[in-house]
Amino acid sequence: MVATWTERLGELGIALPGVVAPVASYVPAVRTGNLVYTAGQVPVIDGRLDVRGKVSEGAEGVVTPEAATAAARQCALNALAAVDALVGLDSIVRIVKVVGFVASAPGFTGQPQVINGASDLLGEIFGEAGAHARSAVGVSELPLGAPVEVELIVEVSTTEAGAAEVS
Repeated sequence: MVATWTERLGELGIALPGVVAPVASYVPAVRTGNLVYTAGQVPVIDGRLDVRGKVSEGAEGVVTPEAATAAARQCALNALAAVDALVGLDSIVRIVKVVGFVASAPGFTGQPQVINGASDLLGEIFGEAGAHARSAVGVSELPLGAPVEVELIVEVSTTEAGAAEVS
């Protein structure tokens, strides 16, 4: 049994990336009361967006659903990095909501499966505390040509002691 979410990440062999720098006039995350809202996070890795385009099945020159699912996972890691920088990962009590946007080619309806990349990661890390409400929305375009964007609403502890013990 691990005692903190940070230890849980280590147990899973997951390292949080650095916080992605905002590309416009906003901050990566804000806290109000015991909730943290993240800005929408795109799948930036080491300062670069390597996956671009609309998600579709079976068409050349587009992002496959499998690649988009992996990108959604990266978006969730980037969102967790923003939470960690603001209040510390170990202050998380639970994941409240995930909102995911998928840049979708005409006729693509697999948005829920794509956003599972984020949801499954959160479940892997937080267990029952990672169960959340969710929206998975298809859109025509996303910033920087990203195929996926994810934002989180996270409940955090109001005490210095942090979140409950991890099971």
